[in-house]
Amino acid sequence: QVRLVESGGGSVQAGGSLKLSCAVSERTFSTYAMAWFRQAPGKEREFVGGINWNGGNTSYADSVKGRFIVSRDFAKNTVDLEMNSLKPDDTAVYYCATSSDYSCRRYGCQASSLYPYWGQGTQVTVSS
Repeated sequence: QVRLVESGGGSVQAGGSLKLSCAVSERTFSTYAMAWFRQAPGKEREFVGGINWNGGNTSYADSVKGRFIVSRDFAKNTVDLEMNSLKPDDTAVYYCATSSDYSCRRYGCQASSLYPYWGQGTQVTVSS
């Protein structure tokens, strides 16, 4: 059973930065695709950013492109989401997810249905 635990959420003013981290329980994590999603109150869960198995491919939602960075640390078995120039619209619960799907592992993927393993989520609140 793969277990993911997010940390690093909190409250920040607009324009500030936060860094989220997701710890993965399994060593096979090193061959899985990873992604961050978020869900704001009253809205559907949406893709934020993702990274393929070796870190060579990353992708981002248009709303965060140029502000957020996804990276993975194989030594620590973690995937991080660095969030800069935060806006009130970034307020949401952020989830990390992992997929062993072959295409996701190789190229990364954005569809939540391709990610069977999820963390419990961490709250990010951005005030204006």
